[in-house]
Amino acid sequence: MSTATTAAPPAVDAGPRGGGARAVLALARFEARRLLLSVPVLIAFVGYVAWIVWRTRSSWDGYPALQDADRATQGAPLLVGLAVLVSANVAVLRSARHGTEPQFAILVMAPWRRTVAHALSVVPAALLTALCVAGQFAWEAAKPGAVGTGSPAELLVGPLTVLLSGALGVLLGRVLRAPVAAPLLVVCLLFTLVLGTGPGGTGGLSWLSPVVSEIGPDSLPSYLLGRPAAWHALYLAGAALCVGFLAVLVAGGRGPAVRAGLALTLALTVVGGILQARGVDPSPELTAARERASVSPEKEQTCVERGPSTYCAFPEWESRTRAWAGVVDHVQSLAGGAAHDRRLLVRQRIDARYGLGSDTAIPALSAPHQVTVGTAWGGNRVPEFSTAVAAVLVAGSEEASNAVCDGRMVTIMWLSLSWQDDPVNALRRVRLDDSVEGSAIVLSPTDPLSMTEGQTDVVRRLLEKPGPGVAERVKAHWAELTSPDVTTAEAARLLGVAGPATADSCE
Repeated sequence: MSTATTAAPPAVDAGPRGGGARAVLALARFEARRLLLSVPVLIAFVGYVAWIVWRTRSSWDGYPALQDADRATQGAPLLVGLAVLVSANVAVLRSARHGTEPQFAILVMAPWRRTVAHALSVVPAALLTALCVAGQFAWEAAKPGAVGTGSPAELLVGPLTVLLSGALGVLLGRVLRAPVAAPLLVVCLLFTLVLGTGPGGTGGLSWLSPVVSEIGPDSLPSYLLGRPAAWHALYLAGAALCVGFLAVLVAGGRGPAVRAGLALTLALTVVGGILQARGVDPSPELTAARERASVSPEKEQTCVERGPSTYCAFPEWESRTRAWAGVVDHVQSLAGGAAHDRRLLVRQRIDARYGLGSDTAIPALSAPHQVTVGTAWGGNRVPEFSTAVAAVLVAGSEEASNAVCDGRMVTIMWLSLSWQDDPVNALRRVRLDDSVEGSAIVLSPTDPLSMTEGQTDVVRRLLEKPGPGVAERVKAHWAELTSPDVTTAEAARLLGVAGPATADSCE
């Protein structure tokens, strides 16, 4: 009988558990590719790109203010970040899930170095988000109607949010080995960040959230925004790096570089958080500038002469005076009497005293022959401004036009809408209830006007089936059509259409 003996394999002295930077980068490239091709991240990026295309084609009706467009890039990356968080967490837990963790013990690369690779693997997702953000903003900036100035710090928020989310996924995988931890965190973040059930407002505490939306009805000049965007970007960058270093520390990285990096990034996060909270309250200089732009806009604006009228705008909106002048020219070409060549002063007006997210009505001007225009343009803003111009030409001033409750309203609305491509649709868009029947409130840049049911009937007839020579009738009977004593029935007779079924009543 013979006995077979097998020699034990020689011991391998691997030395210290190291693994150089090349090994870490190689693993990071491998994990980055797997992360980008994971189902949640693929779906998130496809949806993100589709959302950019769908939204940007018609955003701001083709007339964006770039100081608003930069903030509009921040919300969608939140969903991409959640997908990256889950996928990064799944990657960290892959070895534990498949029972291959013991095999890693024979490798040269230490667990903390593998954690570094996982943390680096989320960087390409953040860079791809930055590319999407840049494309969205460049599309807005390339529109012919774009005005204003964007902020690089605001544009960094989206990519930094994805970077922070991925780092959180890596840290969560090192702290909690349960696969359900990441989905539960995502649900919590969906409710607090995406669905807006967390702390609201724009105070210092709200700026601890990755995205702080301040949405108002009107754009403000970029120098009046007062957002601590640079400090917020520093806070997000510091938080993302701090979470990454903390994940490495939890995984066993105890070297001086890791400890120093954790301390430095924690300091950056704290400094950014404190300074952004201090920057929320407007400084005395900003408060004074907002007051001056709201109460005395002429001190901040540039005025240009176009035809017989003068157009005054904040410097960033000066190029838009051409579009305003086009509307004024259309309306005045239809007017009669002295209004046909009336010299108007069109002034851009805002109320910035209460901050970016405030919704404050702008009072009507009492001075004659002055028209207010806002910072938004395109879409419904065009018939609203056209109505304001027509009302001033007919009533003499914005304040006087608010009291019109007679047949002059027919003249105002015909001047405002008849020259537009789709007059009936413009009538619908300029009314608060989007109707073309019955009484309604008519919107304008300042105080609204009102139309009775009878006035609506007459105006709709004029716009749907305009009879021959309506423009000539308006000019021939201008004095009667703009008299405070004219009734809706008389205005209809002068313009050659059937009168209303009921008398005027603004009650």
